Amino acid sequence: MHSFIHSVGALFLLFLLCQPAQAGDIPETGGQAVVLAAFGTTVPKALPGILNIRDRLQRQYPQTPVKIAFTSNIVRRVWQKRRGDTAFIKEHPGVPADIFTVQGPLATIANLQDAGYRTIIVQPGHISAGEEYLDLAASIDALGGIRTIKARFNPFEQLVLSRPAMGTAGEQHPYADDLTLIAQALAGDAALAEKHGSTLLYMAHGNTYMPSGSAYLEFAAIMNRLYPRVKIYIALVEGYPSLDDTLPLLEQAGVGKVLLKPFMTVAGDHTLNDMAGDEPESWKSILAAKGYEVMTVPRGLGENDAFADVYLHHLQQTASDNGIVLH
Repeated sequence: MHSFIHSVGALFLLFLLCQPAQAGDIPETGGQAVVLAAFGTTVPKALPGILNIRDRLQRQYPQTPVKIAFTSNIVRRVWQKRRGDTAFIKEHPGVPADIFTVQGPLATIANLQDAGYRTIIVQPGHISAGEEYLDLAASIDALGGIRTIKARFNPFEQLVLSRPAMGTAGEQHPYADDLTLIAQALAGDAALAEKHGSTLLYMAHGNTYMPSGSAYLEFAAIMNRLYPRVKIYIALVEGYPSLDDTLPLLEQAGVGKVLLKPFMTVAGDHTLNDMAGDEPESWKSILAAKGYEVMTVPRGLGENDAFADVYLHHLQQTASDNGIVLH
């Protein structure tokens, strides 16, 4: 995790970088760019959950650079260390070169600004408006507020932040509409559960210090309303409702089979270990020990084109809200 406070040094460096010594130091391209800021993952086979979102944004706007940034300091360091590991690179030829040099949002924005891109939309790749999103929002708000003595030297014409998949508070774009959009994108999950006669149980990340559980529960309610032939639940790795909170509901419903799926952009460590691992404490093992027939689908939501397009939808609305025409 990171916070804006920890990024003060980087922000000051960016401020200095943004100050041209004289006119003409920075190309006046007036260019536009998009930064896809995701938490990231260290699991190579989980990367398609992020890359698919990037690729769909890029295909929609081929003339607008779409750059990936990872908000996790730890994840970035892992990939940067792997950059010099020739054996790892040879073993994972599908990893794009830019992942090995991935930077945080501040550095990514700085590089774009230095190259002359002064209109930048930051599209979060996060699921909910949790800590990572709120820290990102603090950084963007601070950077976007930089004003130079001469207005023409302002580092940005526009630097704006879009919203995570599950939306944010406010009247302009009601979060319930975003939850419905996600539920519609996940029709295939409900169909798969129905095909196998299973209950659908999502594993979401959550947290232990922010009241985010209600949004997940509302999402589950929308799913059950849209797909009434399938029982659908969601539980969190951290916070309420946990798996322990959900197990009694499964028992009361007389569930026999469970389709277990991550409600996360990528199928990373949480999915492979906490959800589908063979250890006794994994969700799969806990459910199996209670007599349920468990099928796991270790596939990140971002690999689903319809879900990836939720981020495209948010990006398009953010551009429209700010009078930005992407190409």
